[in-house]
Amino acid sequence: MTLGLLRRLAGVTTTAELFVAVVVVVSYPAMLLTALLPTTGGFAVVAALSYLGDHYLHRRGSYLLVRMGKARVGLTVRFLLRQLLLVLLLARTDWTGETVTHVAVVGLLAFYALQIPHTALVTVLRRKRRLPFATRNIDLGSMPVPDGAPRWLTHRAVEKVLHVEVPLFAGLLVTALTDDTAFGYAGAVATPVLVLLYLLALLPYLRAAKLPPDPDAALAWFDGWLREHQPRTALYFSGSKESVYQADMWLETMEQLDTKPLVILRERSILSRLATTTVPVVCVPSAVHLMNMDLSTLRVGLYPANVGKNLHLLRVPTMKHVFIGHGDSDKIASINPYAKAYDEVWSAGRAGRDRYALADVGVRDEDIVEVGRPQLASILPASTRPADRIPTVLYAPTWEGWTDDPGNTSLLLAGENIVRRLLESESPVRVIYKPHPFTGTRDPAAGAVHQRIAAMIEEAAAVRARDPRWAAEAERTAADRAAARAALRAIEETGRLGQPLLTAVWDDASVSRDAQTPADQATIEERGFAEWNDAFWRSLGWWEHRVITGSEPRLFDCFNESDALVSDISSVVSDYIASGKPYAVTDSAGLGAEEFRRQNTAVRAAVILSNDAARLDQLLAAVTSQGADPLAQDRRELKRYLLGPDEPSSLQRFNEAVNALAARAEARNQSLGETGATAVVTAP
Repeated sequence: MTLGLLRRLAGVTTTAELFVAVVVVVSYPAMLLTALLPTTGGFAVVAALSYLGDHYLHRRGSYLLVRMGKARVGLTVRFLLRQLLLVLLLARTDWTGETVTHVAVVGLLAFYALQIPHTALVTVLRRKRRLPFATRNIDLGSMPVPDGAPRWLTHRAVEKVLHVEVPLFAGLLVTALTDDTAFGYAGAVATPVLVLLYLLALLPYLRAAKLPPDPDAALAWFDGWLREHQPRTALYFSGSKESVYQADMWLETMEQLDTKPLVILRERSILSRLATTTVPVVCVPSAVHLMNMDLSTLRVGLYPANVGKNLHLLRVPTMKHVFIGHGDSDKIASINPYAKAYDEVWSAGRAGRDRYALADVGVRDEDIVEVGRPQLASILPASTRPADRIPTVLYAPTWEGWTDDPGNTSLLLAGENIVRRLLESESPVRVIYKPHPFTGTRDPAAGAVHQRIAAMIEEAAAVRARDPRWAAEAERTAADRAAARAALRAIEETGRLGQPLLTAVWDDASVSRDAQTPADQATIEERGFAEWNDAFWRSLGWWEHRVITGSEPRLFDCFNESDALVSDISSVVSDYIASGKPYAVTDSAGLGAEEFRRQNTAVRAAVILSNDAARLDQLLAAVTSQGADPLAQDRRELKRYLLGPDEPSSLQRFNEAVNALAARAEARNQSLGETGATAVVTAP
């Protein structure tokens, strides 16, 4: 069983985290054994490792802790188990009849008794300091939001107050080791006193002067902000925390609109993970609150995803609603009948229009507008590769999807064959593997294949590093790569990449108050990401295979680093076509090349692979042999069909479409005598 599979089974992400998890799990039977023997010194060492390991896992936010909680061995139970094992040790060392032990038990009971009001107080404070909405880039200065309790009092409060029992635990251990009862008495008193002080430190923050306005007053204030700011175009998004990329891809476009933009989110977990933007952002979890907001100034709503919560904004008749999606592809999701709910559907090029016509799902041709894909501006065309460098092939499969259709992803049936043929190619290439972030979330088999592919690539990278040819190149470029790694560290340490926002603290109103992104900060972060990306690729050998997961480097950065792509039917293929580079797509459903091309527009200029990946040599020839790229002209023609013309720019066309639709909404409202959304504010 590989380490990767073990990490996945344990719910941890790194080998170090796996090691600590094993230490924590093993520590409990080890404490039981040392208590029974008894070996006080051994018990003390194992208990210390148990405490430290538990703390490390909490700092890492390990998913293992969630699994332990579901298995009824949550944080409080683990502390109680350690304390019971300590009592067992005291019994085995003849301390249970001593007064110090009785005092310690009373102190322990007081410790747990005081946790009840402490937990209640923390819960009340969090509830009272939570606004009915959360914001970024919205000035809350005119709505008084006082500072709450210091972070050290509220962040991971349950864990911290449980650790207050350490003086009692340690005092009893020292007493058992030294026969000096003073340590036991001191710990038995110190632990409940510390909890009481913790409780008293929180109490002042329950005063009205330390709390933000109540929900009704806060909502009234936000309605006033909407009327004053007058946003005209809203990007509306709801989804899981893993789907935040679907909103992120539109933020830069929203920043460049002619009209005033607003981002509306529905989940706080999305807000905390949203990329840096200067656009005002509001998160409104409650449907009732959203539907009763004064949205009368909005004229256009843009929807990147088809989800049920879209209904809460779609019901507003004084604005026009547009499905913009989060990618252009031949997947069934791109012709969802749900699209009938919108006033318009915007596609990148003619291909999107034709898809809806062929699908006949009720979306009218006159309601489809071709606007291009503004996000693709950062994708660079193919450039001349230095003669001494081998080509880079990017394998970027999509995830397994919600059904068991074998055509959803190449990963399950073809993934290992694709990677193996690339790694064993007679003409050497570098392989970059970047899986979809959802991989394995529905089907564990996909996650297992991903782990095997990652292991294959890591092993091949190690073999290549030992090869004299590549070892010599590594030695020649060592200084440059070391300098690039130093630059990476410098960029990360200076904070120019921005800081992730913590879900655990976003509930506090003061976080919204302080969540401002000045334009110069956004520019600094944008430059920081560009410098980081450049340094990242320079820190690697141009011959090194690489597995890339996580948000950085971004997919488009991998596009620019590659010379060819292998992928599936997804927006990845349509986006890659913007580069003009060769690509291959896997027919995992076994339709056959002719039928596969007929059903999927984006593969008409692709090398079609079966699950054995036997025709992969054709793709490799296109990037390794001069004049061996017969599909180059087809790609140029397909690019225009899928993504639209290069001029006018996609951003210009998108802006014009927003303005035209806003004018239609305004004309409709004037003709009906409606001035805003007040006509629909009553709850259903």
